[in-house]
Amino acid sequence: MYRKYIAIIAIGALPFSYALGEGREGTIDRVLHTIESNNKDLKANAQLVTSQKLEARTDNNLPDPSLSYSHLWGAKDKNETIGELVVSQSFDFPTLYGTRNKLNRLKANTYDSQADITRQTILLQAKEVCLDIIMLRQQKDVLDERLRNAEELAKMYAKRLQTGDANVLETNKINLELLNVRTEASLNETALRNKLQELTMLNGNVPVVFEENSYPASPFPADLQMLKVEVLPADRAILALNNESVAAHKQISVNKSQWLPKLELGYRRNTESGTPFNGVVVGFSFPLFENRNKVKVARAQALNVDLQKESATLQAELELTQLYQEATTLHNSMTEYQKTFQAQQDLKLLKEALSGGQISMIEYFVEVSVIYQSKQNYLQLENQYQKAMAQIYKSRL
Repeated sequence: MYRKYIAIIAIGALPFSYALGEGREGTIDRVLHTIESNNKDLKANAQLVTSQKLEARTDNNLPDPSLSYSHLWGAKDKNETIGELVVSQSFDFPTLYGTRNKLNRLKANTYDSQADITRQTILLQAKEVCLDIIMLRQQKDVLDERLRNAEELAKMYAKRLQTGDANVLETNKINLELLNVRTEASLNETALRNKLQELTMLNGNVPVVFEENSYPASPFPADLQMLKVEVLPADRAILALNNESVAAHKQISVNKSQWLPKLELGYRRNTESGTPFNGVVVGFSFPLFENRNKVKVARAQALNVDLQKESATLQAELELTQLYQEATTLHNSMTEYQKTFQAQQDLKLLKEALSGGQISMIEYFVEVSVIYQSKQNYLQLENQYQKAMAQIYKSRL
């Protein structure tokens, strides 16, 4: 019986240049480079970082100089007047400016690290959109093939119905299959168009050319521990908290230094005796109340950042382990599909068997449904695998 030949589902028609290692990373890289240059959120974030750095520098500015003039006249003789002019400049203890300058550089590193997290998040989003576009194009290829087969069968059974070789139920079933395929193709087209529009939006609403229909090479990492050694030290969130921790501990030193006295120097001119006197103004200000508890506040903030860093490290390790386990499951399932695909025959055998009357219409649709469902399953698995690998290696973006 011909049934023996179709016992193995024919999935060989799927163009498996989609298999792992067949894609080209360069095309996605070029798209990501373009998005990095055009994305509105990244441009806005760059301006935010610039403003944060400038604002941090203002903390180390000198206070404004002061100028005061007193004009006094006598209670009995208003013609008797005296005047006093004072011009002065106050400033912190000199060493404090150097300490704050070091703190500002550390804060700048923190702002850059936070901006890098935003950049990575947007580029990872863009890469996942590219991966979805590739999957939708692969699904389109499958649906186009399925649509051609359904249209050919519809024509064939329309002729058979006229000659009496087919019945209305079989013809209606084929027409229903044709309608279902057209609906799926239309939904696929809409989803693909939406993803392309999303990619354009990420590119600052500037059209971007992305015509790839195969995935970049994403070899499966064989050892989780080696992967942790490679990935965790480059985790953007941990690096940002490291920089924030260094800055927070430096803030403690700055707050301790603020207990040093503030100084004031200036010029004074007095005409009280009728003869002008010029002199120098020297003053000291002791911060007995202004800096109370500031060192304790800085220590608490530093401890808070250190605890956040520990939590982020644990969270990053957990997420990496979960992603690796997910990628392992997906990779194993894909391998099983690929082994099955290699042992299978062409889909045309089913159509020939149907045309020759060796299988019924019901048997044909059962087999075809399994075939196309298997194809869709594989495409979904590969897309999920690619996304998992993109998240694992997001530090490379």
